[in-house]
Amino acid sequence: MIKYFVFSAIISYIGSSAQSRSDSAKLLSYEDKVAVKISFNTNTENFVAFYKDSPKDVQTIFSINESLRTSFSIDYKLISATMSFTPSFLPGNSDNDLKGKSKYTDFKFRLFPGRFIQTIEYKNAKGFYIKNMQDFFPDWEKGKEPYFQLPDLKYQTFGARTSYVFNKDFSLKSILYQREWQNNSSGSFIPELQYNISLFKNKNGEVKSRETQFNLGIDLGYHYNWVIKTRMNIGLYIFTGMGIRWTTYRYDLQNSDTQNNRYLIARAGTGLYFGYNSETSFFGIKFNLSSNYYREDSSSEITNNNTFSVLYFGYRFPPPRFLKKYYNNVKKRVPFL
Repeated sequence: MIKYFVFSAIISYIGSSAQSRSDSAKLLSYEDKVAVKISFNTNTENFVAFYKDSPKDVQTIFSINESLRTSFSIDYKLISATMSFTPSFLPGNSDNDLKGKSKYTDFKFRLFPGRFIQTIEYKNAKGFYIKNMQDFFPDWEKGKEPYFQLPDLKYQTFGARTSYVFNKDFSLKSILYQREWQNNSSGSFIPELQYNISLFKNKNGEVKSRETQFNLGIDLGYHYNWVIKTRMNIGLYIFTGMGIRWTTYRYDLQNSDTQNNRYLIARAGTGLYFGYNSETSFFGIKFNLSSNYYREDSSSEITNNNTFSVLYFGYRFPPPRFLKKYYNNVKKRVPFL
């Protein structure tokens, strides 16, 4: 229950001889090579609380102090791993005097068995500020006066996502992860099951608050990959979904009772991708927009908006002998790899 936290003090197909083929001749796989990728993104996660029980409708926007995030990824065979963090030396990440200090990290681990994509992820964010200060204080001056800060507000998520690609000639791996190259334009219906546990913790003086959320939902999406040149593509997707959120909340861990609630969640989003690909190198840019919404009670609404762009660069190379040997040994014990 976020409102209580406020009042108590987010390059082309070069030749089949140089590339391994997937089951379909329309797709070219790079899974026999190691791919490393660095990306820079403006992923800004905001939590918006909207209250209707006052003379004037009030909206409060919580945000973490970051403008540019860096991610490193490595892919080999059916395995992919990503680590993201926010370096303070990058532009826009060092205005701690006005917005307070924030910490953000996330880790993703993916498996690609057949047409399934299984993602396991962890996210941790600490240190929020109220972004829309002028809605509360009209004379407040941006860039000169500090924002209202919640340095002890912490958000953690442990979760997973399971996706399935219906069209065998469409490659989600191509537009999202650059693990394949799709020769012909096509699209696919892709449902995704999501399940995670989220923890919100805050400290206001001696009062410690905590909310635990369990989320279960399904998204129904459509992706299209338009191959405009031998080495270039444009990807577009749109999705909508619903889910259920079960929450357990205690305003004061020492003295207050536990409140249990259940909410219906609505989700929607869209994205646009531009990419360039060769046998060894690739780069591109992505734009994404998504939003989660639910009513906390008859007078309060909570929205989690996520808007960002990503610029990425990657390189592929043959696996070192030790890595190839290690993977083969693991595969003997874990056959689905």
